[in-house]
Amino acid sequence: MNIRPVSDLRNHYASVEQDVLEGGPVFLTKNGYGSMVVMSIDQFEHINGTVETALDAADLQAATTSLRYTHDEVFGSIREGLHRGCRTEAL
Repeated sequence: MNIRPVSDLRNHYASVEQDVLEGGPVFLTKNGYGSMVVMSIDQFEHINGTVETALDAADLQAATTSLRYTHDEVFGSIREGLHRGCRTEAL
């Protein structure tokens, strides 16, 4: 994890940019606390594309079936997966 003071964005932009391109997101701090994350457009689109794809799939499933899960069923399934220490697909 690359953590730098936010002043580096102003004073050493080229270095921060290089870190982002070579190593992924750079976490910026202000007065010792997390302030923001700098990432490349490709990284941002990858993260958001994944979320958008999952939401589109959920919308399609909801439109094509009457099957519905309760709040307790969904979060119970997630908790069970976390308790087992593995990543599981949603119901």
